[in-house]
Amino acid sequence: MDTKKIEEHVFGILEAIGEDPDREGLRETPARVARMLAEVLEGTAYSNHEIAEMFGKTFTNENPSDMESAVVMRDITVFSYCEHHLALMYDMRVNVAYVPRGKVLGLSKIARICDMAAKRLQLQERLGRDIAEIISEAAETPDVGVVISGCHSCMTARGIRNASAKTVTTTYMGAFRSNSELKDLIN
Repeated sequence: MDTKKIEEHVFGILEAIGEDPDREGLRETPARVARMLAEVLEGTAYSNHEIAEMFGKTFTNENPSDMESAVVMRDITVFSYCEHHLALMYDMRVNVAYVPRGKVLGLSKIARICDMAAKRLQLQERLGRDIAEIISEAAETPDVGVVISGCHSCMTARGIRNASAKTVTTTYMGAFRSNSELKDLIN
């Protein structure tokens, strides 16, 4: 990420909105914004495959043929930024479930995968798909479900300004597509 270029552009944006970027309260703002963007958009530096490798610590599942068994993690909190308005997507809750096929992920890795995938300019629909693809690769299973509920400031703070609107997206892979019992685990 080119933080120097970001600083230059933020300086220009401040000028364009009629502010004085050299006044005391704004002098360090371009550098702060550049550091913030490098942090909150860290995931742009990695492909889904690289994230799966980074957080793909697995353990052997002692009963790999047990299709009745699923790992479910609910209410993982993340935030992201909408690629259309660069607006905050907030109060996002991610529910993830997968059926182990010989390997299980360390629980913290599931939350880390969700967090890193969210650190990109995103669409909520793509975020669910990215998380599902990463979990599928990391756990070596085709059976993954992801449900995300969240608020979008492009809906709540501007435009229609509907503060109570929440968006819910679902991504189902493998057995989750047709098995309503598996879907019920994360809905």
